[in-house]
Amino acid sequence: MSLKERINTDLKEAMKSGEKNRLNAIRSIRAALLEKEVSIRVGGKAELTDEQELEVVISLAKKRKDSIQQYIDANRPELAETEKAELEILETYLPAQISHEEIEQTVMTIIAATGASSMKDMGKVMGAAMKELKGKADGGTVQEIVKSALSA
Repeated sequence: MSLKERINTDLKEAMKSGEKNRLNAIRSIRAALLEKEVSIRVGGKAELTDEQELEVVISLAKKRKDSIQQYIDANRPELAETEKAELEILETYLPAQISHEEIEQTVMTIIAATGASSMKDMGKVMGAAMKELKGKADGGTVQEIVKSALSA
């Protein structure tokens, strides 16, 4: 079952159960997927690849994380809680996140494979790492690990 089909099924279930946060989160995913389809449409119809669908959900999750931080900074805990609830729902559509140790191991493998030795090589390492870890690890965490590995 594709992500789009799963979203439509989950949307119907959320409507029947009356779960407001779940319904809002699923509707936002559905709208973002439709918007992405329209943006890549050429000559009538377009289908998103699994990777493009994943990118949309990752983007939505990142926006929720940013919003949570902004609401906390603005002393609006009730809005932050709403965003957290929606983020949890979005994360059910993302691949399982890998552990810090697994990220470190992957980064070290990439550093060895690329021959990176200093901060000058950070772009090369980050590009390869993010390609391999897309959707499985937070970009900020990967960046911290790459920086510490290359500055050592």
